[in-house]
Amino acid sequence: MTRTTQYHAVPNAPRDPHAERLIAHRGHDRIESARSVAVVGGGIAGLAAATGLAERGVDVTIFESAPQLGGRVRSWPLGDGRNMSRGFHAFFRQYYNLRALLRRTDPALDRLVAVTDYPLQTNTGLTDSFESIPRTPPLNLAAFVLQSPTFPLAGLAKVDLPSAFELIDLQFPQSLSLYDGESAAAFLDRLRFPHDARHLALEVFARSFFADPHDFAARELVTMFHTYFTGSAEGLLFDVPVDDFNTSLWDPLGDYLRDASVTIHLDSPVDALHQTERGWRVSTSVGTEPFDAVVLAADPRTSRGLIAALGGETQQLVDLQARAARRTNAPAFAVLRLWMSDTVRPDRPAFLGTSGYQLLDNISVLERFEATAAAWTQTHNGSVLELHAYAVDAPADPNSLQGQAIRAALLADMRTVFPETHDMEILAEECLLEDDCSLADVSPWQDHPEVTTGINGLVLAGDWIRAPLPVALMERAATTGLLAANELLAGWNVTGHDLFSPPRRGLLRRSALGRAVRNIVQANGAR
Repeated sequence: MTRTTQYHAVPNAPRDPHAERLIAHRGHDRIESARSVAVVGGGIAGLAAATGLAERGVDVTIFESAPQLGGRVRSWPLGDGRNMSRGFHAFFRQYYNLRALLRRTDPALDRLVAVTDYPLQTNTGLTDSFESIPRTPPLNLAAFVLQSPTFPLAGLAKVDLPSAFELIDLQFPQSLSLYDGESAAAFLDRLRFPHDARHLALEVFARSFFADPHDFAARELVTMFHTYFTGSAEGLLFDVPVDDFNTSLWDPLGDYLRDASVTIHLDSPVDALHQTERGWRVSTSVGTEPFDAVVLAADPRTSRGLIAALGGETQQLVDLQARAARRTNAPAFAVLRLWMSDTVRPDRPAFLGTSGYQLLDNISVLERFEATAAAWTQTHNGSVLELHAYAVDAPADPNSLQGQAIRAALLADMRTVFPETHDMEILAEECLLEDDCSLADVSPWQDHPEVTTGINGLVLAGDWIRAPLPVALMERAATTGLLAANELLAGWNVTGHDLFSPPRRGLLRRSALGRAVRNIVQANGAR
C-alpha cells in the first residue's frame, strides 16, 4: 500500500511582512435600496464576485453553464466511486484573496493540506527540489543557485546580469508595459540561464499558463517569478484540497451563498446580454430576467462572444469589443487520469513536475492527498495517476487519431518517469482535451480588458482580465471577482472588501541599499 504523505498545517494569514493590504471604498455597511446583479459564470471569479456582493445585501443570481460550480476548477463524479476534474491545481500561499474566499466556509483552511515538496525533473534525470530552500528572498534565490544541480556555478558567468536584475526590480503595475511585444522565450534568451535551469526554474511558469514560451508574454513570466520567488516571502510550496474540488471547496461555498439568499442556476448558459434604460436583461434558454448590473465572469471564449454581441455604438462599447476581439485562447491541454492495477513506488512524490519529455508536464499520485482517490486505492490496491500536458495540438475527440496519439505519448512518458507502471494494467481511464483558457500573449498590457468597462452596470472578472497586482491564474480570478464586486458597491456607496496582494515592489525598490544597487545596475544597461 502507499505511504502516508507528510503534511504541514496550512497558514491562516500572510507570512510575508511586505504583503500589502488594499483598502476598499468605505460607505454604507449594506445596500440601502434594493439592487440586483447577475453573475455570469460560477467559477472562481463569479463565486468571488457573488460572495462580495451578497455579503453587502445585494440580490445576486449566478448563471453557470456546467452542472457544477467551480468553472475550470470543478470536479464531477463518474458514478462508480471515481471522480474526474480538469487537472491538478496548486493553491499557493500567495493566493491571499482566494484563500480568504475559501475561509468563508473553512476558517482554518482544514480542507487544504500542504504538500511538503514538489520536485521538478528533466528528461536527463536532473531534479530540483524546493523543500529545503528558505522562503524569504533573496535567501531563497541564493539557496536555489547553490543547491540546484541544474544551475552549475559556472553558469553564473553567462547570465546577463541586467536582465536578471529585472526579476527583482519590478513595480506593479508600472513595469508591465516595459515587456509589451516580448515573449517569455525572448526574455529567457537574453537572460541566458543554464539550459536545464531555464527549463525547470522559468519555463515551467510559462507552460503552467497552457502556453508555448514563444507565445507567452514575458511580463507574465517575470511577474510570476516575482510573485513566487524573488518578491514574496511565502515560498514556493503549496496546498491542495483534501478531496475533489467540489466536495472540498465549491459545494460548501455554494451552500454558503444560498444561505445568503443567492440564487444559483446550474446547467444555465447565458445566450445574450442586453443593456436597457434601467439596467440589463440576461437571456437564457428558459427566458429573460432584468437586473441592475452584470458581472461577466464566464470563461474567456464565452465572455468574448457575449461582449461581441452587445448592442450599441458608444465609444466605450466599441473599445471594449475591439480589445476583447483581439484576445485569443491558449492551445489545448490534455488531462489523462488512470486507475491502475497496482500502486507506484512509495517514494514517488505526490506531485512531480517534468520537462523535456514528449508531452508530459506533470504527474500526480492522487491517492496521496485526495480522499476519493485514496478510498479507491484502499479498495482496489492500485494508484490513481493523473498526467497533464500543456500546449498540445489543436483540441480533438480523445478517441480520434489525434487524441489517441496524445494518449500514447503521455503513457510512454509515464512509463519512462515511473518505470514500475510498465507492468501495471490500466483498469479505468478518463481523458480530456480542452482549449478554453486564455492566452497571455505579448500584445500591449494596456490593450487587455480590465474589470471596469466604462459601460454602466457592466464589470468583468476572470483570469483573462487585466489586474494591477502581481497575481495570476486562480488568484487573478478571485481578485478580479472581488474587484468587480467592489466596483459596483462603490457606485452604490457601499463599503467594499479589502484585498491583499504580494509585494508590489521588487527587492531593489524596498530599501535605500536596494535603490542604490538599482541605480548602478541601470547605469549598466538594465531597463
